Amino acid sequence: GHPSLLRQTSCFSGGRSAGATMIPITISRVNQFDAARLDVEMSAMLKEQLVKVFSLMKPGLLFQYEPELDAFLEFLIWRFSIWVDKPTPGNALMNLRYRDERAAPIAGKEVRTGLEGPGLSVSQKILYCISTVGGQYLLSRLQSFSAFRRWGDSEQRPLARRAWGLVQHAEGLYRAVSFFNLLSFLYGGRYKTLVERILKARLVYGSPNMNRAVSFEYMNRQLVWNEFSEMLLLLLPLLNSSSVKKFLLPFPKDKSASSSGDEANCPICVSSPSIPFVALPCQHRYCYYCLRTRSAATSSYRCARCNEVVVAIQRHGSS
Repeated sequence: GHPSLLRQTSCFSGGRSAGATMIPITISRVNQFDAARLDVEMSAMLKEQLVKVFSLMKPGLLFQYEPELDAFLEFLIWRFSIWVDKPTPGNALMNLRYRDERAAPIAGKEVRTGLEGPGLSVSQKILYCISTVGGQYLLSRLQSFSAFRRWGDSEQRPLARRAWGLVQHAEGLYRAVSFFNLLSFLYGGRYKTLVERILKARLVYGSPNMNRAVSFEYMNRQLVWNEFSEMLLLLLPLLNSSSVKKFLLPFPKDKSASSSGDEANCPICVSSPSIPFVALPCQHRYCYYCLRTRSAATSSYRCARCNEVVVAIQRHGSS
């Protein structure tokens, strides 16, 4: 199924069926699934960025118009990819493109790889947009509207219950047909979705040969981190906890270690306290605003001089 193996020539003798048979090609099913998944991730990334733009607006505003937002993003992806004969972001990463299977060339001299063939026609592109973008939007709106109106409740009118039953049966029928289409795709590898099968829009390789670029940067970072973590796990049990604690605490708890000039200044702003307050229980002096803001910011603030936990503050000179 690799693109480089698709250079096939006509094997029909004497042209007895060369004019009526297409060259068989095999497109990787995994690539097609991965391309669809990448397109979903791309739409989710665009939606996340758009939600951040409107994050300061009225809460829940975008939630009311989420189907419209999803349809708008899907329409943008369709407009700048399929409509202009370009692959979607996921298809581009997987070296795939849509081909009109109705106009695909049959085996002959002009066919070298079996990947030749025109892209989708204008009618196919429009129908693709209507069925995917419009179909998903109408389905989501119908589900939300029927759930809000509670069509399925027993006390509803017979018309509403009948409409709810039709919606459920149509959804079940669609899922069943999609399941059989999936089985057919896994067997033949031609049309991944019902829309592609109905429109005869097949995913084929954009190029018969594609260089696979492999980056080892992430792998190198993982190897370095694994080695570093193993070294830490080996060294940590050998370290003395008390010596490490002394090394990490730059200020001793002994108040006499600081000079008298340093004791007179606030250790945060390094100036004479305008409204002197002391930290308890270590009795070191601070500016009121410096000590108050630091203590309010964290519940376990430590004194900047002795690294002791400040449990309370008190005005200097008061008992």
